[in-house]
Amino acid sequence: MKINITGRNYKTYQKLNDTIEKKFSRLDKYFADDITCNVVLSKERGLDKIEVTINAKGALFRAEELGEDIYECIDLTVDKLTNQMTKFRGRLRHRYNDNKALKFEFLPDEPEEEEEETRVVREKKFDLRPMDVEEAILEMEMLQHDFFVFLNMDTNSVNVVYKRKGKDYGLLEPQY
Repeated sequence: MKINITGRNYKTYQKLNDTIEKKFSRLDKYFADDITCNVVLSKERGLDKIEVTINAKGALFRAEELGEDIYECIDLTVDKLTNQMTKFRGRLRHRYNDNKALKFEFLPDEPEEEEEETRVVREKKFDLRPMDVEEAILEMEMLQHDFFVFLNMDTNSVNVVYKRKGKDYGLLEPQY
């Protein structure tokens, strides 16, 4: 596993980099050699933040943690990623069975619990009106939602605007 460490307004140092390499190398047994792990360290509201993304040729794992101690955040992030792999082991095996990037035999078994069936509990239908991004954000804010689906009049495709942590917004655009 190749680990890329990036600091955004965060000064990294050798001991921290070594700790990150050591902790995330524990996840190496789950993947083939050519997997890349991107680690981004930053400061947010005076707290240390770590964001980790692992792209295993189609299977995407992501975790982030915010706290006062970066080393504690690293441990919690590794635990989150391990739990994701454990929780979704069956689904991953079914979906990515031919994916040579994942080594399913090393994924830990999930504790015996009643398996909750994923189900849709509510359906909602609405008309897609053509609008620009700013109008979609305004509509989302008026509805007090965290996201809003709309027909982008500039690209003539269905887009989603969403509220990010803080005061920023994101835009999801399909790529064909």
